[in-house]
Amino acid sequence: MKQNSYDPDSFTSRMTGAETAAALVYLPIHVVLLPILLYKLPVTASMSELQINITVYITGAIYMLLTEMRFLRRDFDPLCDRPLYCILQVVICYAIMMACNMLLNSVLLQLLPSESQNPNNQAVVELAGLEYGKTAALAVFLAPLVEEPIFRGGIFGILRPHNRTLAYVVSMLLFSLYHVWGYAVSDPVYWLYLLQYLPVSWLLCRCYERCNSIWGSIFLHMTINAVSIYVLTAMAGYL
Repeated sequence: MKQNSYDPDSFTSRMTGAETAAALVYLPIHVVLLPILLYKLPVTASMSELQINITVYITGAIYMLLTEMRFLRRDFDPLCDRPLYCILQVVICYAIMMACNMLLNSVLLQLLPSESQNPNNQAVVELAGLEYGKTAALAVFLAPLVEEPIFRGGIFGILRPHNRTLAYVVSMLLFSLYHVWGYAVSDPVYWLYLLQYLPVSWLLCRCYERCNSIWGSIFLHMTINAVSIYVLTAMAGYL
């Protein structure tokens, strides 16, 4: 009998209970509490948008390194055991993402006003136009290191042993909401851009699962952000 190329039971990446709790507790801090605090405190209120974002993500990266270092270290071993396979998974997932984006963009063109643009992408482009190097470092290195332990290691990881489908759905929805809710609160049309993040969210989960290592999704996330910020910035004429 022919076996499937991937066996879901082979997925063994797990955070401990303490590591999961640390990742999940930090989610509201990262998304809401820390940004509000930086905007409101007199000592940081004068900081630019880029400075606040960098502060949020540096704080998150330090937190993840302090609380999730053992998990990150454990999950590096599966990556080292099958480096070519993991690289292949990153490439495959990126190719699937490109195909999904082409399809989704054609759908969104029919649903959205012609002048409408993804607000998250637009914000990144504007920041990159001011300081490309710092914005690129934030998007490529800091964001994946903060977001993957939360959305894949924490949310996906805690649900997957109980219900694989639910793990995908919840991780995908929360990651997609994370990227659009701040803009959609002021303009409901931006909720449609949630659709753009669902394929990426699915593929980050898939890469994590297939590689059996959080580093698979971290490297895929880094690749997506690196190419995206370069292309978007170049298209805007900043490069």
